[in-house]
Amino acid sequence: MLRYLVPLAAFLAMAVFLAMGLSRDPRAVPSAMIDKPAPAIGLPVLLTPGQKLEVQSLRGQVWLLNVWASWCGPCKDELPVLREAARRHGIPLYGLNYKDKPEDAEAWLARNGNPYIASASDIDGRVGIEYGVYGVPETFVIDRDGRIRYKQLGLITPEIWRDRIQPKIEALR
Repeated sequence: MLRYLVPLAAFLAMAVFLAMGLSRDPRAVPSAMIDKPAPAIGLPVLLTPGQKLEVQSLRGQVWLLNVWASWCGPCKDELPVLREAARRHGIPLYGLNYKDKPEDAEAWLARNGNPYIASASDIDGRVGIEYGVYGVPETFVIDRDGRIRYKQLGLITPEIWRDRIQPKIEALR
């Protein structure tokens, strides 16, 4: 009898874990950075390389950090949503150009429009790693105290903006 119960128990345990995994949103990857201070950026700003993007200077306001690259197709697709959301809701939008050549990034912004107040050039991906970036695009909501309060993995659609990001921003204002 025992020799049948052990495999049955193992099968039931595996079925429970599989069911838990299948019921989760694949874009809802937990981030160890939530509620932690946003890491320093201190990188040169595209289009004005003599200037650096400093997180400390953004304290006192709720803002977005959008991680993007010229080689990223979905990054182009989400630009109209980001542009409209920043304009309509008055949310400061900053960029982190991830593992990209500055000349490619600048040409991409010239072609597609630049929705960012400033965008830092993270050529080697060091700052992206500190933020826990998995890939591009990713967007972080950062509060007045400089803490990361939300991370959106992947493309921002109008629905994702309306249902996930905007409520987070409104709660922080």
